[in-house]
Amino acid sequence: MISTLPELVDTAAGTFGDRVFLRIGDTTRTYAETREATATMAGALAAQGCRPGDRVAALLSNRVELVDLVLGCAWLGAVVVPLNTALRGRSLRHVLHEAQPRFLYAEPELARLAVEAGHRGGVWVAGDADVPAPGVTAPLPPAPVRPEDTTAVLFTSGTTGTSRGVRCPQGQFVHWGRNVADALRLTADDTLHTALPLFHTNALNTLAQVMTVGASCTVDARFSASRYWSRVTDSGATVVHLLGAMAPMLLAQPPGPYDRAHRVRCGLSPATPAAAWEAFRARFGVTLVDGFGSTETNLVLGSTPEEYRPGYMGTLREGFSARVVDEGLAPVADGTPGELLVRSHRLNAFSTGYLGEPTLPSDSWRRTGDRVIREPDGWYRFVDRIKDVIRRRGENISSGEVESVVRSHPAVAEAAAFPVASELAEDEVMVAVVVRAGGALDPADLARHCAHELPAFAVPRYIETVAELPLTETGKIRKAVLRERGVTAGTWDRVGGHPG
Repeated sequence: MISTLPELVDTAAGTFGDRVFLRIGDTTRTYAETREATATMAGALAAQGCRPGDRVAALLSNRVELVDLVLGCAWLGAVVVPLNTALRGRSLRHVLHEAQPRFLYAEPELARLAVEAGHRGGVWVAGDADVPAPGVTAPLPPAPVRPEDTTAVLFTSGTTGTSRGVRCPQGQFVHWGRNVADALRLTADDTLHTALPLFHTNALNTLAQVMTVGASCTVDARFSASRYWSRVTDSGATVVHLLGAMAPMLLAQPPGPYDRAHRVRCGLSPATPAAAWEAFRARFGVTLVDGFGSTETNLVLGSTPEEYRPGYMGTLREGFSARVVDEGLAPVADGTPGELLVRSHRLNAFSTGYLGEPTLPSDSWRRTGDRVIREPDGWYRFVDRIKDVIRRRGENISSGEVESVVRSHPAVAEAAAFPVASELAEDEVMVAVVVRAGGALDPADLARHCAHELPAFAVPRYIETVAELPLTETGKIRKAVLRERGVTAGTWDRVGGHPG
């Protein structure tokens, strides 16, 4: 059975040959051409002194050079470190210090910033032409890599703390491909579309998904809510990859001619709010598939296009175990919120841990930091991140539940709930709200709306309207930014009834 990326690339090329594997920018690649480009990149890296185990950082947008680098490093046995192209200053210095890459492959301006941030290894600058910057050399045969060997270091988004480098083995990518391909019911007739960044595990794993079944993949430059459906229609996609935060963004757009002009049958969209799920299917005709999977793990929980429950992550997938536990790691009863712990019975399906920390056994239990509820029938519902729980008057408040109620107000397009300091003790509840286009919001009316739907201790004290929420490149709300900003001169205070 295939257990490494080189085996997957080689087998797919032999099986699917002249079928189109990838469309990205102005480049279209067949499976056979992808194998050749992968082996050539590996040869180019080796010619520049890159050896198995060496780390090669990348500061590249969604372009073919990054695909070649990811697969070329796996082929050679080197370790690719795709970095967020939005990193600057202290955050860029941090990831470079943690990763200690021997080489860097970057776009011109990003290469300059990386050197200023302390990179002292080799630097290759990507040009506009579809030519590997390290130089064109003869292709290499695949190295004798093992499924447990690290092939990538992916940095977490750092929404609740410092970004950490996750060691991802070869086998983890192969299992991601199989698991998601099965959940989405992919076949060789499908075309996937993603506009998510390739430095993130979601988009990166589309490569393995399509190779697993011989499908095709279109990688767009970036996500644009206003142009999304026209781009998807032009790609001929039958399956799309989204994040839950993107579904409300698309629903907030005015109706257009491309809303139903596409061929999409389903989309992977983790953490989609229940109300947005129903509205999305009604308007766009697309069934959304939810699930739980992190950079550190795999698709452990999930739904399918046939079996789904709006607002739920799904049920346990074959080959994995899960527990919901209290603060002392003791299991809690069904229907009770607790932290999700997950375990793999599939060898090398999970990461081996974080940079600078000991290697974790493949089958060890992993803490997720997610607060969930397991229903008696086995369906799991996300509540919030453990660090996003708000503590007020001795009660734990789910930021996710507050946000769900706030979003149900007709004037609200998007919202984020978070804790701010109280004059007494513990926290006060604050929400940052994006108002629907052309609408107007009365904070007092929103507070009354919340009072009808939430217990008194969970009703937000502070409400502030913002033009947009601070997001990571992958669409996650950066609550650390909101908490740091806190109450401002423009914040409405329910107690005083005026800006704080």
